[in-house]
Amino acid sequence: MTRTGGDGMPHWHVSEELAGRYAAGSVTETDAWSVEKHVEACGGCAARISAAVRARPEAGAVLDGVRAGVLAAVAAEGAPARAPARGVRRRFPGVATRAARGRSPGAATRTGRLLWAAGPALRGPWLLALVLVAVGALALAYGAGADDAIRPLLLVVAPVLPLAGVALSYGRHADPMHEITAATPSGGLRLLLTRTAAVLAVSIPTLTLAGAVLPPSAGWPGAAAWLLPGLAMTLAALALGSYVGCRTGATSIAAAWAAAVVLPAFAASPPGAAEAAAAAARYFAGPAAQAGWAAGALVCAALLAVRRRSFDHLETL
Repeated sequence: MTRTGGDGMPHWHVSEELAGRYAAGSVTETDAWSVEKHVEACGGCAARISAAVRARPEAGAVLDGVRAGVLAAVAAEGAPARAPARGVRRRFPGVATRAARGRSPGAATRTGRLLWAAGPALRGPWLLALVLVAVGALALAYGAGADDAIRPLLLVVAPVLPLAGVALSYGRHADPMHEITAATPSGGLRLLLTRTAAVLAVSIPTLTLAGAVLPPSAGWPGAAAWLLPGLAMTLAALALGSYVGCRTGATSIAAAWAAAVVLPAFAASPPGAAEAAAAAARYFAGPAAQAGWAAGALVCAALLAVRRRSFDHLETL
């Protein structure tokens, strides 16, 4: 244990050596309990513990086996949701108990717990970037006098912003407790959809409201025209993520949209910006375009339902 602080209080953090012994299950019960209590309030130490567990070659197989057993038991007998904590604790004591009960660092209040459960995207740079895009659009429209250009640019960017939040919401790259969380019955697709819904619940009203108060732009649809494209792309990212992982799936869809729509609209010189914006408008305007996005969303939702079991396997996420 590494002690820090000069205020006379007994501050400490989990050292690399202690994290390694904890992951190996060789610490005493007293030390394990101290570590468990500490990681509830220290994200850095929680990440250190998670990294130590991941470094052990048997970790993935153990957690995969526990999850498979729990899901089978739940389906057959209605086993309680805390079963994985007991199974994982045999190999990785302490952390499993806390994570399976839904506790995480920084969740000291009900609001904190809800925010933590909503996913890493709502606690990180993505939320700030979303607010900056909305505020920046309003500032450019009313402060810089770029009335006609801002609505088209916001409309073409809006559908990919939720994708960034989805990419940051689930998986080893985003959540230091991912392996343990995914080993619980509420992990997998259920947790991914919960966190995706949280991302959409924040991004939809923010971007739609920003678009509604922008000055009207001739020839462009209204502020809500991006909703169906955004929903379809989000579902496409989740469906693709069932094959290649959430981050890769969301990044691939966002990159394709950026190459086809966003970059041409931003890269055009001022004389050609109007033409680029007009070309992008066909993706949003009219019943045919919106019907196409709705059909695409239904197809992706159906594929996601068919592929739902793929999210039960840790190695795919």
